[in-house]
Amino acid sequence: MGRVGNRRMSVDRLVEQPSGRGLVAIPLALIVVITVVDIRSPTDVHLGPLLVIAPTLTASLAGPGLTALVGALAVAAQVVIASLHGGLGTTNHIAQIIALVVLSALVVFVCHVRERRARELARARSVAETAQRVLLRPPPRRIGPLRVAWLYLAAEDDTQIGGDLFAVSRAAGASTRVIIGDVRGKGLAAIGEASVVLGAFREGAHRYATLPELTAALEVSVCRDLDEVADTEHDPGEHFITALVLDIPDDDARVEMINCGHPPPLLLRGHRVSVLHAQHPVPPLGMCELPASSHRTDPFSFESGDFLLLYTDGVIEARSPDGAFYPLAERVAAFPASSPDVLLRHIHDDLVRHIGDQPGDDAAFLVVERTAAHHLHLPHLPVDGRHRPGSDGPPPPAPR
Repeated sequence: MGRVGNRRMSVDRLVEQPSGRGLVAIPLALIVVITVVDIRSPTDVHLGPLLVIAPTLTASLAGPGLTALVGALAVAAQVVIASLHGGLGTTNHIAQIIALVVLSALVVFVCHVRERRARELARARSVAETAQRVLLRPPPRRIGPLRVAWLYLAAEDDTQIGGDLFAVSRAAGASTRVIIGDVRGKGLAAIGEASVVLGAFREGAHRYATLPELTAALEVSVCRDLDEVADTEHDPGEHFITALVLDIPDDDARVEMINCGHPPPLLLRGHRVSVLHAQHPVPPLGMCELPASSHRTDPFSFESGDFLLLYTDGVIEARSPDGAFYPLAERVAAFPASSPDVLLRHIHDDLVRHIGDQPGDDAAFLVVERTAAHHLHLPHLPVDGRHRPGSDGPPPPAPR
């Protein structure tokens, strides 16, 4: 899914659309038609003022240069009409020519301002998207016994940037560390805050032996460095990052999880979906409230053929036109999960159908599958606070 994820990154929206210059034939034809009809009409019928339509329409199809050319042709056509209908010296024709010149100049000016703003916005987006691509380095598609796929959907707004983050890294032992998170806010400041978390995670993933130690180090790093990157001037509210941190051993089905105020992940086992609620949740990173000793893990069983679906709140908060939230856990149960790529493709298509467009907020997905090459026959561990597969049978399917 890395390839699909790359295609979905919002930088792809910076690709220029096909030029509308070929459509400029329409305003040119309007100039000819209006001129011919006005010349053939009685002298008391004045269609010349309609020529202002030509440069106005051109401004929506082309740049200021071509708009100015069409405006000049419209003025020339008005001069021709005046010459054949009483002469250029009449008060009415002089007023029409002056009005057309002024209006055409205003249209060209507005078109110039629009084009300049579009170039500036494109440059800002390009820089920000490049920074985000560097920050969100695509995880490897295969790491140890795991297959990984990811998808990032950028919101449809002017910034095209958000604070959703994820990373996958090998630990010092035979295990994989995973993080997914969401920075409060958007814009360049959100990228700065995400960089603090990802930098601390990539540095600590192979340094700290246990997940509580790693999460505590993330908290210390965020509390120390967040003020330097947070935009407290324009956004004086609280700055924090929700995060979900996992430790997935290569040869053990027992996965450890620490949830720092993030939406719970989903465990897919066949067509059964379990919500992995945290029994020992901790506050989001950056709240600086709990000591390191208070971080406790929530273990669950992750066996061969299982899928883990991690996501940000932009997914479950996506609304349909009638205001209904996207029921991720309910929908995922019906999707085939032959591979992480296939699963994400189904989720993306269904999410877009649900909301009728791209999300209004950034949304990120990370799917991790344990492959059959490392099949494990170990006792089941609790997957949420209400269900214990080892004692109660298989987890119930999500409601449909």
